[in-house]
Amino acid sequence: MKYEDEVKGKGKQVKGAVKEQLGKLTGNRDLESSGTADRVEGDVQEGFGRTKRKIGEAVEKVGKRIAS
Repeated sequence: MKYEDEVKGKGKQVKGAVKEQLGKLTGNRDLESSGTADRVEGDVQEGFGRTKRKIGEAVEKVGKRIAS
């Protein structure tokens, strides 16, 4: 899937944000820290996916120009 890493990254961001907020509400610093880690991991994965997609699109454009 073209957007797989971006979608998975966004899911981790949401999961992390929920865990962070739940940790803050309950005073559970471990849960809050775990949520922060999940959110950051999601940010990185989404950025990686976006970069990978843009490189793929650029390669496709170059290939089309060469073929025409």
